[in-house]
Amino acid sequence: MNNETKSHLPSLKSEPADYVTSAVKALVGAVPFAGSLLAEIAGTIIPNQRIERLTKYAQELEERLLKLDQDFVRAQLSNENFTDFFEENIRQAARSLTDERRKYLASAVANGLSSEDIEFFESKHLLRILGEINDAEVIILRSHLVATMGSDKEFFEKHREIIMPEPATFGASQKVLDKSALHKSYKEHLTSLGLLERQYQTDARTKGMVIDTFTGGPKIQGYRITSLGQLLLRHIGLANTKGEPIN
Repeated sequence: MNNETKSHLPSLKSEPADYVTSAVKALVGAVPFAGSLLAEIAGTIIPNQRIERLTKYAQELEERLLKLDQDFVRAQLSNENFTDFFEENIRQAARSLTDERRKYLASAVANGLSSEDIEFFESKHLLRILGEINDAEVIILRSHLVATMGSDKEFFEKHREIIMPEPATFGASQKVLDKSALHKSYKEHLTSLGLLERQYQTDARTKGMVIDTFTGGPKIQGYRITSLGQLLLRHIGLANTKGEPIN
């Protein structure tokens, strides 16, 4: 949003509730189709200070919804499962801190509307999962779509620090240790949500699992993306129906 646009945003710090609602509708209504849908549903659920985020989200949503049949989209406003899903999407958009997150959310609405295989209540379930992971975790999940880093070089180079932080070797700085610990926790969080699954190291001779001398449990060799993880990435526009990455 440029400075000229920002200068026209109304001050909402101490305005009556009805004026705030009107301001929301006016701002999102500037984007004709998606804006009008948002205005009908979102008028009273968006905190005042988050209107700018919603406006950016509306622009992303507009771009995607214009590719769909608009009469069909409007007809879904009478579907309680859709409005329930859409309301949760808007709530997350209002809390979104990055443009990338708003793109994920807009894609989730468009894909939820166009999918013949996923019901709206299932789309909302995927949306809730998305709401539980941060942008770094989305990038890590996306990095597991391809088996080798070399086949996804552009994405890997762009997000190298997130995907492969400096290893926590003996004598490493506290900063490196902290980054490594966070990276490990991200992968474990994705695993706990069923988006990634652990791959354990096996002994080449005995074929049994190798025991980690530090933890006393099976030694983790790596992680791989699950079917649910692939579904989530498709839903937010980061993978196609073949499970291939979309950059």
